[in-house]
Amino acid sequence: MYVLATAGHVDHGKSTLVNALTGMEPDRWAEERKRGLTIDLGFAWTTLPSGRELAFVDVPGHEKFLANMLAGVGPAPIVCLVVAADKGWQAQSSDHRDAITALGITRGLVVITRTDIAPESVAATESEARVQLQGTPLADAPVLTVSATTGTGLDALVETLDAITAEAPAPESETRLRLWVDRAFTIKGAGTVVTGTLTAGTLRIGDRLRLVGETASASTSVRGLQSRNSSAEVVVPSSRVAVNLRDVPADDIHRGDALITDDAWPIVEVIDVRRTMGQPLDEGVHGLMLHIGTAAVPVHMRPFDADHARLTLERPLPLQVTDRIVLRSPGSRNVFAGVVILDVDPPELGRRGAGTRRAHELAERPETGDILAEVARRGAVERARLVRFGLTLPNVVEGVEEIAGGWLVHRPTLEKWVEAARSTVKTKLAAEPLAAGVPEKALAEELRRVHPPLPDGGGQELVGAIASRAGLETVKGMVRPPGHIADLGPAEAGVAEVERRLAANPFAAPEADDLRELRLGVRELAVAESAGRLLRLGDGVVVSPRTPAQAMRLLAGLDQPFTTSAARKALGTTRRVVIPLLEHLDGRGWTRRIDNTSREVVR
Repeated sequence: MYVLATAGHVDHGKSTLVNALTGMEPDRWAEERKRGLTIDLGFAWTTLPSGRELAFVDVPGHEKFLANMLAGVGPAPIVCLVVAADKGWQAQSSDHRDAITALGITRGLVVITRTDIAPESVAATESEARVQLQGTPLADAPVLTVSATTGTGLDALVETLDAITAEAPAPESETRLRLWVDRAFTIKGAGTVVTGTLTAGTLRIGDRLRLVGETASASTSVRGLQSRNSSAEVVVPSSRVAVNLRDVPADDIHRGDALITDDAWPIVEVIDVRRTMGQPLDEGVHGLMLHIGTAAVPVHMRPFDADHARLTLERPLPLQVTDRIVLRSPGSRNVFAGVVILDVDPPELGRRGAGTRRAHELAERPETGDILAEVARRGAVERARLVRFGLTLPNVVEGVEEIAGGWLVHRPTLEKWVEAARSTVKTKLAAEPLAAGVPEKALAEELRRVHPPLPDGGGQELVGAIASRAGLETVKGMVRPPGHIADLGPAEAGVAEVERRLAANPFAAPEADDLRELRLGVRELAVAESAGRLLRLGDGVVVSPRTPAQAMRLLAGLDQPFTTSAARKALGTTRRVVIPLLEHLDGRGWTRRIDNTSREVVR
């Protein structure tokens, strides 16, 4: 299915045209039919000669309902601008043209209607439309002349619609989903149903989604799907779709809410934008309405210059870089400006002149985003995060390096971090010769004092990669120079004596009094263990790192299973030593506990 939205001044025959093409009445409300005035969005569909399905979103043309018009056109990939031959180009024709331009819709056509009423005005109306559309995405769009009441020109219009849909690029079906909701209601026996225009991504029954709404943010799942009033297991773009949802009442859902792939979109309240058309952004207007998809949200604008500004939204929305937005003054029925999003995670602005500096930065940024600038500002950022922002990442970006499984790092910053890591480890080990190294967490904290700082999410993987670049190794969470042996200083003699005794009898662990006499406290023993010279089994039991293997050779010769008592006798030691030793062997998977009294060697 392909989706097309109508546009044009009130009473220019949009709904009549849709009815003639589809045989369906798009006006859903009795009041609309009584007054002959479209107030809200209408929906209809037909099958083109090629077999392609075309759905129409019919929008109101009256100036009072510009917000509704934007909600209909916003998600649509194709637009049909309607101008009546007997009335010519009028105010809302310009407003709708501006909205189409602001939204960046590039595919569409112009239809001159009511040609049977004023045949003498058709040529002039077409000429005027061409003039009014110069410099807009529809400047070169085909122009068709029709009479919906007599049927004149409808066949040619259908052929043109078929050609436009045939040339439309295939939508992305295997991408993340963002469905802007235009209606929400309850069906007895089914529950909550929402409708919208699916322009990208695929919907399947059972999908888990997140509702990002005006009054609710909730996890939900797809209970059922319909398209063209028929049930479906899967719906692909572009399509009009009705989604039956679980776990969320219809009263909690409003036009402008969005269903999204969970954890795939940034939900943002502050964005930096560039003007694409309309009034200069620094004209003194600060309170505006933002329109995207079917959403209309109040925003506060902080202009940086005529073309760049920061928008703070009254409520968060799922947005990405390259999204097109319409801005209008709340009391106005005209488009104030069209903007494109350049940054969905902009930096804080503090010092005097920050706005001017930000304007210069944004002026240099392409609409598709600046990967180098995004990475350089943060020092390092996960690839997946930039993808969520809506950025397309090439395999190679000059000045950026990918390390540690998906972290993109600014090379000059990486050099700073590498030097800081090398200096930190050297300084700390010089100050604490007993240390087996610098804990990874402590090194991370030091790197967060560098500018730009190591990001808060930069954990073990990133710190380990930086340490490796600095020529350091990470062993048991400690970062140190390769081959580093802790300087035991005065404790060296005591450790050597314990090693001599254990070499003579590996199961005669020294008593606490012995360790005190040798001046070996907790810290000294920890350093000796990190250096691989001793092994602590808990409760003050200290043995050689070779003791577990030596014990296994003797335990394997016992009748299996064996008791703790049998093990103690075979090793010639005490319960103080044998119990933590056996628990250590259990933990390594060398022995297995059978019950409260016996174990066996795992073969």
